[in-house]
Parts: sequence; structure tokens; C-alpha cells
Amino acid sequence: MFEQKQQPNKKLKMEIADVKNDVNQGEFTWIIPNFTRQSAKLYSEAFTVSGCQWIIVAYPKGYNTYRLSLYLEIPDSATFPDGWTRKAKCSFSVIDQTNNAHFTREMQHDFNARESDWGFKKFIKLSKLQTRTRGYIINDSLMIKAKVCVLKVTPPVNLQPAKPTDKFDSYFTGLEELVNTAETNAVNVGSTSSHHDGALKAEIPSLEEVEKAKQSLKNCLSDLFKSNMKERLSEALSTLSSARIGLSSEQQIAIETFRANFNDFTSDFLTFEQDNAELELHKLLKDQRFSAMKKCHETHILNKQLMDDLIKEEEEVKSKRDKLLSDWEVLLVQSEAEESGYKDEQKKVAEAEEKKRISEERLSRSTTAWSNLKAQFC
Repeated sequence: MFEQKQQPNKKLKMEIADVKNDVNQGEFTWIIPNFTRQSAKLYSEAFTVSGCQWIIVAYPKGYNTYRLSLYLEIPDSATFPDGWTRKAKCSFSVIDQTNNAHFTREMQHDFNARESDWGFKKFIKLSKLQTRTRGYIINDSLMIKAKVCVLKVTPPVNLQPAKPTDKFDSYFTGLEELVNTAETNAVNVGSTSSHHDGALKAEIPSLEEVEKAKQSLKNCLSDLFKSNMKERLSEALSTLSSARIGLSSEQQIAIETFRANFNDFTSDFLTFEQDNAELELHKLLKDQRFSAMKKCHETHILNKQLMDDLIKEEEEVKSKRDKLLSDWEVLLVQSEAEESGYKDEQKKVAEAEEKKRISEERLSRSTTAWSNLKAQFC
């Protein structure tokens, strides 16, 4: 017979030897050293089976008995919300460490707030544990193995059921933060620039054209990637390469050197233009995505308001329905009472009519006798 125990205050945690877990069941091995010298209530370390924590409680000298007492307990159960239950099967074994044997007892219990521990007050006699023909106690250590199978876990009653929009709210709240962050960082739509290659001039330029080309070259070099720069730079180099006047020898050498490497420059420039165009494209696509994302969030806000209004209407309808059902129940009780009263009165009317008929017969006989008497003397 399984018995529930009281809970003394003192706790002593002992050594864990082994823990094995499966999906819904697990094994836990507990070694208690200095067993024969232990007298207080002992607690094992907590172990987990199927997501639930358990501990073993032992009374080495017995719980008001001369037998080893063993219990399975849920730690910190006092902190759990109302309504929780755990249905579990458990077997306790004391291991014969020399003869490859064990002594085992099994139980099953629905653990809850009122009964958070359950087990055996009289698991095994202490004299049997200490017999020399058995190896239950070796080097004054006792080995206990518990097998726990969790059959069912009932969570606490949720007094505030989740709204249908809760799972959407959790996502769109994060989306709103993303939208606000993006707007704070001032998202701007970029634009791409287009450039066209110019044709090289073959004719020898005039002094005026050389001066214009020198100024254009200066402008290009000061603002290397300005719009239409490549065309202007090409024209300036062409003009200056053909010039015979207006340039110093150092300028001519610099121009010829730059023009000799112009293909590499244009290649680098085209690569830059391509990378820049790709950047601007992705910025444009990002802004389009942002606009669509923001619109989704705004639609969510609208849908949430509509859902809240609908839930409010449903609550009002439910309230009216509950009141109507309550009124119906009152009406049913009243109707049954009136029906019962009507049947009682109907029965009483029949009884009263019968009494009246009998009274009328008696009155008729009395009237006839009185009339006969009156006729004889009047």
C-alpha cells in the first residue's frame, strides 16, 4: 500500500551515479555513502524525465518504522501554478552489488499540488538490507535505481486563453521595430548615372581648344567620377595628345603616359560603374521591399483592429447568449413549477367537484325530507 509522507525541513543531497533518459521514461541511479550512519531524511539530486524534474527521497532508518522508506517527489512543487498534474509510473530497486540481483517494487500515481510526492513507507526491512548473504550494502554504500515513466502531463489551467492574433503580434512587433529603425536611418532611393564614350578627335587642336582641354582635364582630375567625366576626359586627352603648342614638355609626357594606360583606366572605370550600378539597383530593390514590408505592417494593424472588434462583438454575443440561456433556465424552472401547480389544482378541482356533487345529493335529500315534513304540518 502506498502512503504519502510529511516533509521535514532538512535536506541532504547525495551522489548521482548514473542517469539515462528516453523520450517519456528514464533511469536514475543514486548511491548513498555511509548508509548505516545516516539517520536524517535524504534527498537525491534532481533528474529530468520527459521534460519534468524529479528527486528521490529516502529515510535510511525508516519513516516511523524499521524499514527503508523511499518516495518519488516533484521538487519546488509549491511554486507551480494551480491546476498542474503529472501521471507517472515508477519502480524503485535496491541493487545487490555482489550477486547481480535486486529488490524491486513498482507504483503509479497522479502527482498534483496536494500529492507532490508518493512512494513506499515500508519498502524493505533494514535487517534484510544488512544481511551478509546479500550485497545490498558494500563499503557502507547503498545503490538505489529508479525507473520513471511519465504517462501524462497536464499544464496549469490558463485563465487567459491566447487570442487568435497573439502569434501574429509577436512577429509584427519585431517588424515594426525594423520599420522604425529603417525610417530613423532615413532610407533614400538612389539613382544611377549613365556615361557614354566620346569619339577621339583626329585633327590638331587650336590654342583655344588646348586651353579648354587643359581646364577640362583639371576639372576631371579634381572630380574623377563626375557625371560625363569619361567622355570629357577622353576628349581632353585626344586634344592634348595632338597639341603642338600650349603644353610644356612635362605636361606632354604626363598626358602620353596617362593615355598609354587609358585602357586600364577605362576598364577600372567600367568596373566601378558596374559595381556602382549594382549597388544602386540593390538600394532601389531594398527600398521597394521596405515599402512593401511597411504596407504589410500597416495592413496587420488594420486587421488586428478588425479582429479585436470582432472578438469584442463575439464576447458581447456570448454574454447575451449566456444571459438568454440563464433566463431560459429560470423560465424552465418557473414553467415546471407552474405545470406542477396546475396539475395539483386540476386534481383538487376534480376532488372538489366530487365533494360538491355528494353535498348536492345530501342537500337534495334533506330538502325533500323538509318539504315532506312541511307538507304534513302546514
